[in-house]
This record gives sequence, C-alpha cells and structure tokens, in this order.
Amino acid sequence: MRTHPEIFLTRAGAERTLWRMAMEGRADTTQDRRFRAMVLLATFASLRWGEVSALRRMDVDLKTRTARVRVAFVERSTGGLVLGPPKSKAGRRTVGIPQSIVPILREDMDTYVQSEPGSLMFPGAKGGPIRRSGFNTRTRWVDVVTEMGLPGLHFHDLRHTGNMLAAESGAGLKDLMARMGHDNVRAAMIYQHAVRGATRRSPTPSIGNSKHVTMTTTRGRRAYWSRQGDHELMAR
Repeated sequence: MRTHPEIFLTRAGAERTLWRMAMEGRADTTQDRRFRAMVLLATFASLRWGEVSALRRMDVDLKTRTARVRVAFVERSTGGLVLGPPKSKAGRRTVGIPQSIVPILREDMDTYVQSEPGSLMFPGAKGGPIRRSGFNTRTRWVDVVTEMGLPGLHFHDLRHTGNMLAAESGAGLKDLMARMGHDNVRAAMIYQHAVRGATRRSPTPSIGNSKHVTMTTTRGRRAYWSRQGDHELMAR
C-alpha cells in the first residue's frame, strides 16, 4: 500500500488528490465495473435516465440483443421516486443492442443482478432503485468527465450520442423515432441533419461493429469511447 504525506481537511479534497494520482499512475487502484454496463446500454440504446434505471432483468434479452422499455422512474422535487409510464406513448419500445456490448452486459448480469426476472438491472447500494445523485457520487462522475476534458458532461448526453450513432448508421426517420421513443418527427430530423455533413466527409462504422465511438454532448463537444479500453469507457 502506498502512502501520501499530505493531510487533508476534507474528504472531497483527499478524493480529488487520489483520483489525480491514480490517473498519473502514482496510486494503487481497483476497477469498479458496476456501472460500466449501465453507461454503455444508455448510450447504445439511446435510453433516458429514468428508463435505464427502471430496467429489470426480464427486459434485457441478450439472445435477441434487445432492451424493452416498459416503465420509467421519475424523481419528484420532494425527493420521492415514482414509477410510471415512459415520457410519451412512443417511449414504450424495444431497442436493439449492438453485439459489441453484449459480453459486458452478460458479465454485469452474472455479477451484479439477482436471478429473479423482476430484479433491477442497475440497483442502488441497498438493492432499491438508484438515484441520479447516488450514481454521480459512486462513479465520481464529475471528476471522471473533467479528467476526460469534458466538464459539464451529463448522463443525458449518452442518449444524444446514441441518437447520433443511429443517425450516422443510416437509420430512417421512422426507425430513428422508434429508437428514440419520440412521436415527433422534428427531433429525429435534427439528428439526421447534424450528421449529414460529417457522413459525407468520412465513413462511419455501424453501431454493432464500432471499436471507437464519438461521444456527443449537448454543448457540441466530443470524446471517444474505446471498446478495447478497461480503465476508461471513454477517452479523449
């Protein structure tokens, strides 16, 4: 075990220093893969936070490579969680999962998900629904995305990336709307128009075969996810 001579006044200060040292290879670290599958599934299936956090084991079929969105969690301003229908009627949908993340999902289900069909795919620390604040704390989301050079990256930006990938792969308007869970054609057209120029400039691999994926944020900044990387799902 390595030691550090500095004394920290706060836990947050100590954690920031430890994170920096780990990135520089000056600290012993262990890799927590608990939420890796959640991040990738939200990205490649274009899922909202409330949708991915409400998924049950029975909703994810690795044989057919599909995820079925039936319900979603909504966090009220009072702090309570409410389980209800998705954001819109079109939100109830079945979304395809690329082969490239199936092994990661299988490992996650074998390791972290209880065997009952109704078990949550991505439970919180005590087995109940995970809250966004709890996820951010446990994954140190703010520190991770800052280290990537993307301060301000939100979980919802993963969904934007999935939508862009679907549009870049040539999905038609109806297919894109179905994948997004939108009944408004305008939203799908925005993604198609956004990738039209980029597609002409360079070929884009399909979602299922991609080893490196561009991460799109609401502010237009981009990072990359590497299927071969272990310590970082996304790297600049």
